[in-house]
Amino acid sequence: MRKEKQFLLDEIKDKIDGSKAFVLTKYERVNPNMAADFRVRIGKSGGDFEVVRKRIFVKAAQAAGITIDPASLEGHIGVVFAMTDPVQVTKALYKYSKENDDVLTVLAGQFEGKLFSAKDVEMLSKLPSKDEMRAQFLSLLEAPMAQVLSVMDALLTSLMHGIENKSQSSS
Repeated sequence: MRKEKQFLLDEIKDKIDGSKAFVLTKYERVNPNMAADFRVRIGKSGGDFEVVRKRIFVKAAQAAGITIDPASLEGHIGVVFAMTDPVQVTKALYKYSKENDDVLTVLAGQFEGKLFSAKDVEMLSKLPSKDEMRAQFLSLLEAPMAQVLSVMDALLTSLMHGIENKSQSSS
């Protein structure tokens, strides 16, 4: 293998090893300006986008211990690496694709060491983010306490009104 190809293979393998997840996409009708815009958006969500030759990516994935069937990769492929939160990166990927007439088609994804289909990746993109889940969890913890306080407040208020009415009627 030539040095350039080996360098590219090593670079892709390092990205696979260094990312929390990756999503394989087929891109169509993506001009350079759109690709640059997509890279900026994915970068803001904690990801990185690379256009890779199929053969190089399959070899890099095998070197990283991931088996990918080359026949399942159709067309030109791009790989979105999630360096931080995979859910945020997949949300940004689907949002960009929908805003731009589905120029990117998700083929598969790898999360936590498991390979997922395009349908599973789409379901993952619809999950709430970590911050949203934390807020939902805290609201679940807070709701019973708030309800107890409102019941106690209602009882005290009705008791106060009862005492006030009693004092006015006895005068």
